[in-house]
Amino acid sequence: MALGALGYSRRTGELPAEVTGFVGRSSELAQVRELVIRNRLITLVGPGGVGKSRLALRTALALKGEYADGVVLVELSALHDPELLPHTIAGALGLPEQSGRPLLDIVIEHLQERRLLLVVDTCEHLLDACALLADLLLREAPGVTVLATSRQPLDVPGEHTLGIQPLQQDDAEALFAQRAAAVVPGFTVDAGNRADVLALCRRLDGIPLAIELATVRLRAIPLDQLTARLEHRFRVLTGGRRSAALPRHQTLRTAIDWSHELCSPEERLLWARLSVFAGSFDLTAVEEVCSGEGLPRDEIIEHLIGLVDKSVVLRDSEDGSHYRLLDTIREYGSDQCAATEGEQERCRRLHRDHFLARVLHFQDMILTAEQVPLYWQLTQDVADLRSALDYSLSRPDGIRPALLMAALLWPFWITAGLSKEGRYWLGKGLDAEPAACAERSAALLWGGLVALTQGDLESALADFEETRKVALQAGVEGDFALATAYVGAVTWLFGDAGAGSVMMSEALDLLTRLDDRKYLLIYRYQKAYMHALLREPEAAVFEAAKARLLIGEDSGECLASGQILIFEAMAAWTRGEPAECIGLARAGLTTSREVRELFGAANSMELMAWGAAELGRPSTAAWLLGAAGALWRNVGSPMVGVAMYLDDHTRIETAVRTELGDQEYARLFAQGAELPLDRAVELALAGAATPTAALPQASDTASADNLTRREREVAALVAQGMTNREISERLVISKRTADAHVEHILAKLGFSSRVQIAALAEGSPSS
Repeated sequence: MALGALGYSRRTGELPAEVTGFVGRSSELAQVRELVIRNRLITLVGPGGVGKSRLALRTALALKGEYADGVVLVELSALHDPELLPHTIAGALGLPEQSGRPLLDIVIEHLQERRLLLVVDTCEHLLDACALLADLLLREAPGVTVLATSRQPLDVPGEHTLGIQPLQQDDAEALFAQRAAAVVPGFTVDAGNRADVLALCRRLDGIPLAIELATVRLRAIPLDQLTARLEHRFRVLTGGRRSAALPRHQTLRTAIDWSHELCSPEERLLWARLSVFAGSFDLTAVEEVCSGEGLPRDEIIEHLIGLVDKSVVLRDSEDGSHYRLLDTIREYGSDQCAATEGEQERCRRLHRDHFLARVLHFQDMILTAEQVPLYWQLTQDVADLRSALDYSLSRPDGIRPALLMAALLWPFWITAGLSKEGRYWLGKGLDAEPAACAERSAALLWGGLVALTQGDLESALADFEETRKVALQAGVEGDFALATAYVGAVTWLFGDAGAGSVMMSEALDLLTRLDDRKYLLIYRYQKAYMHALLREPEAAVFEAAKARLLIGEDSGECLASGQILIFEAMAAWTRGEPAECIGLARAGLTTSREVRELFGAANSMELMAWGAAELGRPSTAAWLLGAAGALWRNVGSPMVGVAMYLDDHTRIETAVRTELGDQEYARLFAQGAELPLDRAVELALAGAATPTAALPQASDTASADNLTRREREVAALVAQGMTNREISERLVISKRTADAHVEHILAKLGFSSRVQIAALAEGSPSS
């Protein structure tokens, strides 16, 4: 499934596309470029609306090719908790939070090896945290240059600041002309209207945002009247003195006031209520949060369109489904919202309730085809999830809803690589709510699972033990049963199979009686993983099959399904079946790529590397080990640190290095390690022999006619997504024979992957 189909527009950290033309600033661009080339910390300073962000982004775009590791954008306007700054930086860099080390250490270590430009936009409300980060980067990451924007300097040794001034007269005129032409088709600045344009731009002090807001009025009144009305307004503000100037912040405020007056009463009310959104928002969210007294739900869309037309609200996605407010516009709306007693509190509560409902819906639909699009929706909502949690935890009556929200987000925290952030919110809530209640039980249970995925077994075990106590007191039988199962599994992994087995059996009996499909699936899924780690392949496959039955055929679920395939691949490896291991790992990788799940990708590519080595493909194994190694450095210890698997890793690595030679192995390993995740996944799925290969295409001469009847049958089953074992069962042949058929098909057609077999089979007439 293409990410675009899920409403996904731009991955965090990437530079956004410019949706309006960039005007002027040639001298400033040259200054900023020179500063960035010669220094490592540059802060663009200036008032709101003056164009700092646009200037930084344009500079970054121009210099992108100068940095081996590119440019990364960190947007901070929606972040209000300085403790979450490392999480935001890590997210922009694509680093997960699944290891047990401090996240800031992981970020710094990652950047120590990189040469990149880090653009940190809108620092003024997190000044101390941003200053600390910048100071660390200057000292610890010599290849990183930081370009920041702020309303005041960071005040860090080594910082070079550049004050961004309003537009010069010619640039201001050009900006007005460009934006006016978008509002009034065919508009141009000529001898007849230039005086009015210049007067208007001068009165607005050349502030880009103020000019853009003013041009919107051309829809309603001619330019000469627009200029006259603005002049009159400023003369009133300056006591009638034509030459008097307002401070720039007041000039912008006046321009926004003017835009506010242009709005209808309903649009003003909607503007105020929209200010509670921290990030982008969709129509459904606006209807849920902003409707009410003075704004009937069925009229929201009309007034939202009105605000878009007036450039107060901006479209924020390629398909037009999401919107956003500029920071300065949001601040103004927030002031208006706070001016009415109780209004901001009511809106923030509705905002919290809306996003809690989204999280509940995600949980309700987690075993269906809705799982993936709902997951991507949550990634787009992360700024508002943070805002809702922050608001809720600030109020005594909001602690339990916040605990529930943070707990039910556990699949999101893990998959999105935000495990540390998830534990941060859960920890704050648990500290604030000591009473035994269902919400505390859920927070302890799922917090323990998140800790478990990070390899923090001690904390996880403590959380599971505490869950058992709280769940008993609160009467939450499902939580008690699952926590018991987890205590048993950890006990088993620590070597006490007898005690662990007894606890897991007791848990299964209770879960079976409760007949909770989701909890039963988690039990089977985790038990399959436990047996795979213990090198007990038959038990792992048995539990995996039980888990798959609970998911159901063609459910569209991928978070658990992808992991189950990897557990089966681990079992195939333990049985000594490298081809089957590769097939299952590839299927797991195909599934996990739907959500860019890094833990699954690391496991899959590690196992595919081992299988390739065993099947005599050392070059493939070398670059896959490099790609997997880069992921493991971010995710945690290879194969979660299990000694037997680490021994296999060392044995395979030594064998491949010996066969290729140190120099060739190092070259291929390094190339694999440098691949972006998406490219590494594409190449792995295509079975590429080298990390620099073009993605393989089917040969024009490749034809199913070259295959025997039995091989065509096997190819058709491959196209259905069957593993070699499933093919052997369908055709009543041995597993080894199925392996051989697949290998013969690849050799005859000159293919390197099952993906190509599937493409050929799907495009051929049936035999």
